[in-house]
Amino acid sequence: MSPIPPTPPVEPGTWTGGAGTPHVRAVLAPNPSPMTLEGTNTWVVGEPGVGACVVVDPGPDDGTHLAAILDVVDGRRVEAVLLTHRHPDHAEGAGAFAERVGARVRAQGEGEDDLADGDVVSAGDVEIGVLGTPGHTADSVCFYVGADDALLTGDTILGWGTTMVAWPDGRLDDYLGSLDRLAGLTGTGRVRTFLPGHGAYLPDADASVHYYLDHRRERLDQVRRAVEGGATDVQSVLEVVYADVPRELWPAASRSIEAQLHHLRGE
Repeated sequence: MSPIPPTPPVEPGTWTGGAGTPHVRAVLAPNPSPMTLEGTNTWVVGEPGVGACVVVDPGPDDGTHLAAILDVVDGRRVEAVLLTHRHPDHAEGAGAFAERVGARVRAQGEGEDDLADGDVVSAGDVEIGVLGTPGHTADSVCFYVGADDALLTGDTILGWGTTMVAWPDGRLDDYLGSLDRLAGLTGTGRVRTFLPGHGAYLPDADASVHYYLDHRRERLDQVRRAVEGGATDVQSVLEVVYADVPRELWPAASRSIEAQLHHLRGE
């Protein structure tokens, strides 16, 4: 039996942004697509109306969207612009927004302002912990807002549906390890809410991460059976395992299949 996803707080396709938790608010970018769902969530983190904040994933370089982020910032000092990863739908507008507010762009990977697992970034009185969660991409990180028992997940976990493992940058063994790490946090109650890069917030983080783990194991078993049944390449596995997935998502699915095949070969 296929795993059943948790019930979302709003109907898929109707998310428009807004409050996720008391200290975190989403500004929805105008870039909807089959891959980005309703659009990219830019998250503004900090005490509302007080002192300073941090902006996570400014999204596309769209003047209207960047102005909407500034409206939510509402005069607060922007301490930093953080990226969950460097895919353009999350990061393209980061430089322009950071220049506008006089802040630094910080991400994991190459560069003088790199983030590392275990770092803490301050948004006024609100602390944001950095968790390295590679898998979707090699540079993927999540941001922990302890004041709200919440985690900003980028594309590691989405508001609905499931994410791709973007081979060759993303790797399935890394991704499964990252999901296990998140399950450890949700299982102890340290994280109760997921704030994803696309789609609505997830108020039952523990159920959400276990759905992702179950889904990944099921897909991996399906790929294994397809290979055992004679599928010899990505396309043939795609036609067997992802037959029920809309065709516009097949290019992304093919990258996940590549990651699964390499995982099964022990590479």
